[in-house]
Amino acid sequence: MLRVPFQLTLPSLNTGSAGWSRLFTYLRPYRGWMVAAMIAIIIGSGLGLIVPLAIGQVVNLITGDQALPMPQLAQILGLVVLGQLVTGVIQTYCLSFVGERVVGDLRIAAYEHLQTLDLAFFEQRRTGEITSRVTNDVTLIQSTVTTSLATLLQGVIQLLGAVILMVVVSWQLSGLALLLVPTLVLIAIWFGHRLRLVSTTVQDRLADATSILEETVAGIRVVRSFRREAYEIARFRAAIATTVTTALRRARIRAIFQPVMSLAVWVTLIGILAIGGYLVTTGNLTPGDLVSFLFFAATAAGSMGSFATLFGQMQEALGAMTRVFELLDQQPRVVDAPDAIPLPPVRGRVEFQEVSFAYQSLHANNGVSAPPVLRNLSLTIEAGEMVALVGPSGAGKSTIASLIPRFYDVTAGSVRIDGYDVRRVQIHTLREQIGIVPQETQLFSGSIRDNIRYGWLDASDADIEAAARMANAHDFICQLPEGYDTLVGERGVRLSGGQRQRIAIARAILKNPRILILDEATSSLDSESERLVQEALERLMTGRTSIVIAHRLSTVQRADRIAVIVAGEVVEIGTHQELLDRDGVYTRLYELQFRQSTPTKVVG
Repeated sequence: MLRVPFQLTLPSLNTGSAGWSRLFTYLRPYRGWMVAAMIAIIIGSGLGLIVPLAIGQVVNLITGDQALPMPQLAQILGLVVLGQLVTGVIQTYCLSFVGERVVGDLRIAAYEHLQTLDLAFFEQRRTGEITSRVTNDVTLIQSTVTTSLATLLQGVIQLLGAVILMVVVSWQLSGLALLLVPTLVLIAIWFGHRLRLVSTTVQDRLADATSILEETVAGIRVVRSFRREAYEIARFRAAIATTVTTALRRARIRAIFQPVMSLAVWVTLIGILAIGGYLVTTGNLTPGDLVSFLFFAATAAGSMGSFATLFGQMQEALGAMTRVFELLDQQPRVVDAPDAIPLPPVRGRVEFQEVSFAYQSLHANNGVSAPPVLRNLSLTIEAGEMVALVGPSGAGKSTIASLIPRFYDVTAGSVRIDGYDVRRVQIHTLREQIGIVPQETQLFSGSIRDNIRYGWLDASDADIEAAARMANAHDFICQLPEGYDTLVGERGVRLSGGQRQRIAIARAILKNPRILILDEATSSLDSESERLVQEALERLMTGRTSIVIAHRLSTVQRADRIAVIVAGEVVEIGTHQELLDRDGVYTRLYELQFRQSTPTKVVG
């Protein structure tokens, strides 16, 4: 199925407040820690403002002007240093604690939300894109919580304190210094908006590169078998080159931003020094007061400079917030109806009543209507019956199977189980009665025991072993060095194809579903592995309603009925022999797909 990237709308200035307000909802549970950090920052910043006053007093002592005694000044400076040390430790730990917790909460929230989204969401998006939002973007937000907010509060306090003390020392010089503020604000807004847009693009391009990396690692066997290492390297290089190019655009904006801000600050400081020197020569200002004022001005300028850097960092973080919260704002399309009821234990009768279906979600954003996959399809599968679905590729067989557990909602018509419309029952009570053995066996990186127990989390070791025996898996498991505790590797790469299939069958047996959906693997197995898998499947299907997307002759022959699907419609239905006798579509499919050494006419 086509995978498309997220359709992003680049953030406008109005998205900033929304992003920050969303982030603050995650900070709220840790407000006690935030308050402690803020108190420490306020005290530490206030103590820092005492230093310029003390230095001014030292200068006045040297020049013979009125000042505090040196021992008293030394005590004050010692207490200031000690106080800043203590408050610095408190501030750093509290903000680090909050940052780690918020990042953990955001990642958990994103992961939990992903579990609620319907299958179409994942089929349309690259794994690396989703992973990048939960990892890279959230990490970028963490730096905002641990560093940027502290820098912001510290800078605000130091700026306000410095400005107040500047006015106290010399209102004339303060007026000159304050002329700088509107200029800096305008510069920050102009550069910051552009920085945020570029930063969002950088994160998007990084997600593209992450997607390529994940796809290559997951498909490394295919890469090696086709000798496409150089091709994949070139593809990854191109993605990284695009990322670097975009990041360099961001670097250029930063490179211009900082010097422009610094130039404005230094021009103002030079003016202050010139006018301040004149006031000292005329006796309107003491040398110590001028030194104190210059320190206060430098503190204020430093705060303004930190705001410049901070503003850029926050714009980058805001781009990351946009991507993370956009993920959290994705709404599942397949949800429980308000009046949904629990599905009671079922016998397993499945009915498709004039079902039509199209993957509309693929084109929902551009108004293009997707072609229908199923067209007025009607099919009834009795409880305990085994029905094989056959047909050419793209006929709609997998779609039919996906509608039963309500991975998608029908466009028209209804799917019913024991008379219950699947849209009117609670999804979890529906799916807990359905077992699925997919064509591509999906195992998780853990032990064999954990993978089998996935079918029933409360299963005992005896239950797991019994399921493995039924799936013809127990013998090969016991031959492994660690037995049931053997790690299977990512996606089960340490096991053979037949072994993976038998583990998946054992998992389905442990779930003990009333309805079984089996998409037979088309990959070739050796004769012995195929025999063991077939025996396991027969045990699994016994006594259950079984819908099989059939690829094996033995399955087709054994089915109670065979439904032939062509272009989303049931064109023929009957037993293997009945369909062969009709000499219709099934006969042609049979001759193309299932031609074996056995005669065309099969008894039974």
